[in-house]
Amino acid sequence: MPTIDLTGKAAVVTGSGRGLGLAYAHALAAHGASVVVNDVDEAVADQAVKSIAEAGGTAVAEVVPVGTAEAADRLVSRAVHDFGRLDILVTNAGILRDKVLWKMTDDDFDAVIATHLKGTFTCARAAAVRMREQGEGGTLILVGSPAGQRGNFGQTNYAAAKAGIAAMARTWSMELGRAGITVNAIVPVAATAMTETIPAFAPYVEAMKNGEPLPDLLRKGEGFGTPEDCAALVPFLASEAARSITGQAIGIGGDKVALWSHPQEIRAAYADGGWTPDTLADAFPTSVGAELQTVGIPAPKLPEA
Repeated sequence: MPTIDLTGKAAVVTGSGRGLGLAYAHALAAHGASVVVNDVDEAVADQAVKSIAEAGGTAVAEVVPVGTAEAADRLVSRAVHDFGRLDILVTNAGILRDKVLWKMTDDDFDAVIATHLKGTFTCARAAAVRMREQGEGGTLILVGSPAGQRGNFGQTNYAAAKAGIAAMARTWSMELGRAGITVNAIVPVAATAMTETIPAFAPYVEAMKNGEPLPDLLRKGEGFGTPEDCAALVPFLASEAARSITGQAIGIGGDKVALWSHPQEIRAAYADGGWTPDTLADAFPTSVGAELQTVGIPAPKLPEA
């Protein structure tokens, strides 16, 4: 395998003050990239920069909430100002406002869409403009979620945003291909503040905090591990070793890496002259509806307490 070397490259990682974003920033810096750390909390962002520097990496902080074009321009400009260029963008910033449909407010919906979906769009647009001007290609890594691939109870806003992010990755991979810019969505699964709230995972996450390793039934069976496990995918996708990989949704967690399929037709039926409601009612159960698709993130297969 080639050595992953990102020396001389500059990256922006949104939402990288803690959790998965911080792990992505550390992984990029460890492989030689200079990183713009982004967070809404100045103290958190500064601590992240300090931790990267203490590990031998190079990073600066840009404190701004993503979503607007102005925020995206600030992040790209910071990379160019401090490092002279921009080669890698990781759109990790996000928030949660979980509620079931009938209780979700407009503000709950809009806030999540603004950060996840519009924030990904504005940051990617600003990065693409800069990368095209440089004329040397680049890498966009858009952070998705299993909720966007399969839906998740109580996450209308989040699932919609993450599904849109995967669709944007496919679209932008076509639009930016001639410029040598790869675009992929990653689908991480890790022990974070969000997954700690899942009852089945909670005792394992607590044990991990106390220094106990996660068992194979989680690391392999569920593809569930630490943020650092997920971070390996980011420098790989940003490297020359992944120049031929674009337009994909790639899952990672624990000991598992996986390629998600694109939505596609799986069954078809035909009627001469077209369909009527009655002919659909007659044919659907034994043709295209013979094996309907499941929804939701499968429940973890863990032993009962």
